[in-house]
Amino acid sequence: MKVTAEKNEKVAKMIFASIYPLYLNRLVKNGRTEEELKQVIEWLTGYDENKLQELIEKKVTFETFFQEANIHPNAHLIKGVVCGYRIEEIEDKFEVYKKCRYMEKLIDELARGRKMEKILRKEKPNSK
Repeated sequence: MKVTAEKNEKVAKMIFASIYPLYLNRLVKNGRTEEELKQVIEWLTGYDENKLQELIEKKVTFETFFQEANIHPNAHLIKGVVCGYRIEEIEDKFEVYKKCRYMEKLIDELARGRKMEKILRKEKPNSK
């Protein structure tokens, strides 16, 4: 599926605080914890628990949420399909949408029981 400017804009205007409880509920139903959710979000965005809570209380949009984030340098290693979209095929001009899908992919892997060390991607050392 192709991302459109309208789809990107719609996601950009969504309030992060309204979606966070949905992420959390999904994880708790699958035996994971809020601490693990926060760990995944911190890895991707650089937000510690206090900053994350501040953004939730401010009711920031996903656009603001990701503009202020310090996206992990290994985020490009997040690949796969989320909601019918192949992450690595989302054009860079749809930055908010792509970053949102990064986060959703990490949360999806967490919900499916993947080990945290696999979720928090590391560059593979060059094999010589």
